[in-house]
Amino acid sequence: MNSAKNNYMTHVAHPYVQRIGINRDWRSRWFTTNPKQFREYLRVDAAIRKFLSVRLRGMSVDTVEIERDQKAIRIIIKTARPGLIIGRSGEGAVKLKKEIDMLFRKAKLESKPEIKIDIEEIRSPESSANIVGQMIAEGLEKRLTFRRVMKQTIEKVMANRDVEGVRIILSGRLGGADMARREELKKGQIPLQTLRANIDFARVTARLPYGAIGVKVWIYRGEVFEDRKSGQQDTAPRASQAEDIRNANH
Repeated sequence: MNSAKNNYMTHVAHPYVQRIGINRDWRSRWFTTNPKQFREYLRVDAAIRKFLSVRLRGMSVDTVEIERDQKAIRIIIKTARPGLIIGRSGEGAVKLKKEIDMLFRKAKLESKPEIKIDIEEIRSPESSANIVGQMIAEGLEKRLTFRRVMKQTIEKVMANRDVEGVRIILSGRLGGADMARREELKKGQIPLQTLRANIDFARVTARLPYGAIGVKVWIYRGEVFEDRKSGQQDTAPRASQAEDIRNANH
């Protein structure tokens, strides 16, 4: 009986994974029926993401997407500061391509694909959970007080017209305290149960001399409808039906 109690799992689902196929797409896009090739693709994708997370730290990178065909691999880097990655006359992008090529050589792949790197600019970085998390981590690493960092970040994010709600959780030895704790700040609404809600989520780690502090960020950017007009038309008949039922009951 005790062992059965200990086997319960959390019901918390990742907001991005939960919405794949509804209003989100896969971040790695390729297909293979060969199990050996599948293992290789998966291993290389994980290695690329791990390498870029270290290499592009502090460059406001939101997401890294990977697309493949039989001959080439395309890496799409979405960032708020494309100039930092591209460099003068494209030197930074060429250097990054060479470093990824070296990574492929070390991995000893069966067939080495052609590498293509696309760098896309994010127009509103305040609506990206990953970039907001990085901003908080940078503030904490500069030894600013965590409450001030949280309040300033929430005000900056809510000033964006696209954002309807934000939630931030910090956990760890906040303020250098001996005992770890968790602090949360929220403004607006975060409807996690609504699948058509466009919610961005990110986990970021701030590295401090007395330990790591975990940062979680949720940003709600409104509901996504395929056709907003048709969505509004659907709600009108429902409202009239509900009114007819109420009148019938009375």
